Amino acid sequence: MNLFRFLGDLSHLLAIILLLLKIWKSRSCAGISGKSQALFAVVFTARYLDLFTNYISLYNTCMKVVYIACSFTTVWMIYSKFKATYDGNHDTFRVEFLVVPTAILAFLVNHDFTPLEILWTFSIYLESVAILPQLFMVSKTGEAETITSHYLFALGVYRTLYLFNWIWRYHFEGFFDLIAIVAGLVQTVLYCDFFYLYITKVLKGKKLSLPA
Repeated sequence: MNLFRFLGDLSHLLAIILLLLKIWKSRSCAGISGKSQALFAVVFTARYLDLFTNYISLYNTCMKVVYIACSFTTVWMIYSKFKATYDGNHDTFRVEFLVVPTAILAFLVNHDFTPLEILWTFSIYLESVAILPQLFMVSKTGEAETITSHYLFALGVYRTLYLFNWIWRYHFEGFFDLIAIVAGLVQTVLYCDFFYLYITKVLKGKKLSLPA
């Protein structure tokens, strides 16, 4: 554990809480991609199956449980509790174009050809692109609510901080995970355009919009 990872975890948790609060307080999931949230639920489930086999620390276990529980709660809110407010007409990204290639890649490029390791690798690859349906939806609708923009920004900050975490671990621990680093770079790059628009628009009180 180092400061960058801890702050990254807090940013990730903040993003999830912001999204849940947005849906619950407004009683609406308008502007939220159910497909992205379903992909994140798959990501956390595949990654944290080691809850039953590998204990690291109380902090690590609690965070894993929270991520899984919150992701499935979000999916339940979108597709059940507030289903009437879900804008499926704009949430049209073809997720099979993300799931199938990342699953194949996980089988071909991994650290160890075991079920848990392949699932962990799959989750890393899938997480790097899981936000694409949400960004596509924002682009298609032309704008995003402020709270949704804060959610996306917090997610982007989480991934950026985790890149610094990998640099720290390599420098001080000699630890280097090429799969996680490359996937993290891909995910961070996807947020670059959003970061610029967030800083130049949302922080100035304007509604964020992405080019279609």
